Amino acid sequence: MNNSVKTDDVIFNFFKQICDEKDNQKCIELGNNWIKAMETNLTNIESSLDDKDKIKHKEDIQNNRNHLNSLKGKNSSEWREYATKCMVEIMDNKR
Repeated sequence: MNNSVKTDDVIFNFFKQICDEKDNQKCIELGNNWIKAMETNLTNIESSLDDKDKIKHKEDIQNNRNHLNSLKGKNSSEWREYATKCMVEIMDNKR
């Protein structure tokens, strides 16, 4: 039996936590924490790339930053809707 934690499962559970959170402010905080974590990941990825790969992936990185910026300011209902869509997408990709 494989006991390793799969990244998709961690992400799915995080989004489930957003959906299940009854306190609207905590829901928003979870969503904002998601943005911060993903921004940190992007920064770390970008800093580890050599110049050639930075140029190659510049558009993808910027698209990801734009996506994260579009999430800023969402209310709790919008976060729950976004999280639900992400969970559905994760489940669809497992099939």
